Amino acid sequence: MFELVPFNRRRNQIQSRNRDIFDFDRLINSFFNDSVFPSYFSQSGQMKVDIRDEGDSFVLETDLPGIKKENINIEIDEDRLTIAVNQEEQDEETRDNYLCRERRSCVMRRSFNIDRVDADNVSATFENGLLTLTLPKLEPAKPIGRKIEIE
Repeated sequence: MFELVPFNRRRNQIQSRNRDIFDFDRLINSFFNDSVFPSYFSQSGQMKVDIRDEGDSFVLETDLPGIKKENINIEIDEDRLTIAVNQEEQDEETRDNYLCRERRSCVMRRSFNIDRVDADNVSATFENGLLTLTLPKLEPAKPIGRKIEIE
């Protein structure tokens, strides 16, 4: 939770002490921040990616913990690479007269422009929650030209 409050050192110190006692949201938000539980996704829900230039190819890596391979969809449409995740799970537990159902849903989509990539030779692996895409670069276009002799 972010606050935009004019800064007044003495007043803010007193207010922050009183506010911290009763601000349950801030307490919960500070407990579940990235330093305690690392986030594999940005606050907007997008997957975080690392992209490296390996010289002859680009390598894209993203952590997708808890996601099943069959719930990942990778598509290339013209010059756009799209990674989509759509996973829904439901656990059901029954004891005596007690019934518990827990549902989890994860829907994410991320797209990238890939104008210098050989789309026919893109490969992907998914192992231990790490999705790795290798995107070979296109050979630079050789200039088409010829010398014209003057008659």
